[in-house]
Parts: sequence; C-alpha cells; structure tokens
Amino acid sequence: MSYLGDNTTFKLLNEDLRHHIKDFDCGNDDLNEFFREDSIKYSEQLLGKTYCFHLDNDESKMVALFTVSNDSIKTQHLPNSRAKSVKKKIPREKQSSSFPSVLIGRLGLHKEFHGVVNNEKSIGDEVMDFIKAWFVDPSNKTGCRFIVVDAYNQEKVINYYSRNGFKMLFSSEEQEGEYFEREEVRTRLMMFDLITLNPTE
Repeated sequence: MSYLGDNTTFKLLNEDLRHHIKDFDCGNDDLNEFFREDSIKYSEQLLGKTYCFHLDNDESKMVALFTVSNDSIKTQHLPNSRAKSVKKKIPREKQSSSFPSVLIGRLGLHKEFHGVVNNEKSIGDEVMDFIKAWFVDPSNKTGCRFIVVDAYNQEKVINYYSRNGFKMLFSSEEQEGEYFEREEVRTRLMMFDLITLNPTE
C-alpha cells in the first residue's frame, strides 16, 4: 500500500485548514509563502485550487500541498519536433493547435518527508501518481489530455518531474529563453501525456 493511502487524508484547502499551513515547510521560501499567504486568495478568485494531504491522526500536520488550474498546450508556439510529438497520438479529426491541460502551479512536500521511501516509491512520487490518476479518473468533470508544469530550473526539481515521465516542451534553455525573451531561464516548461496511462495505448 502507499504511504499517502495508509496515513493521510486528502482535502481541498479551505479557511478551516488555513491556520495549519503556518508550520508547513517544503524547503522553498517561494512555495511556502504562496501556500501560507496566497493559496486561499487564488481559490477565491477562481485562479487555482489548492489541495492538501494531512496526517490522518493530526490535521495540523501537512504532508503535501499542490495547486492546479486549467491550461492548454498551444502547438503553434512549440518547436516543430515537439508539436509533432504532442499531436502524434491524437486522432486526426480531433487535431487542432490547442489541447486541454491541467497546470500544476505549485507543488510542495514537507521537508520532513523528502527522500522518504515507502515500498520502493518516494512520497513525492506518490503525490504525482495521485494527481495523474485523479485527472484520468472517469469522474473527472472535464477533458484533460496533458499535465503541464513550469518547473524550477534546478537539477533536483527537473529530475523529479523527469523521473515521473514529464518531458521538456523546449529542447534547450536557450530555445525556451529565446521564445519567452528571457536572459535567465528560471523555470522550464514540462508536460506529461495522460493518454500514456491508458492501457490500450
């Protein structure tokens, strides 16, 4: 069984749980500040929903938090090779230049759980498995083909998403920097194709 499934409760983050976030520390000040100060405001403004896993026996102990919102991949803005790979498994009659996606805007795991492995899988990987399964579940109320993330351009973060099957939308930092007209590439756009979870594909 999974650590999250055996030990935590999954909930939408709301005002009742907000005071518990003050002790959440994922080791990234930017993420900590967002979850503590802005996540509820984002939800109120319909800009994103934040969800949490807290320990079953202690609601104040947040294990992980993540924020998701609607997004899309627009292939006309991608290099040709990546645009072709995005369209590859999509039926020709459904092909367009824009495909529905969900954006993981923020994701943080309490630093106490960094590197913790349960049954050969890290808790961070369990969080990602949950998100993927959630958006391919038949009860999901909207179509969602891809998960996208604007990942911090740090080796540990990039490795986490790569290990979980995400691919770069731009093949190099230079290419991404040119597209967004940035001298410094602080984040990298990455995607995961949810159709790969379909056993018939």
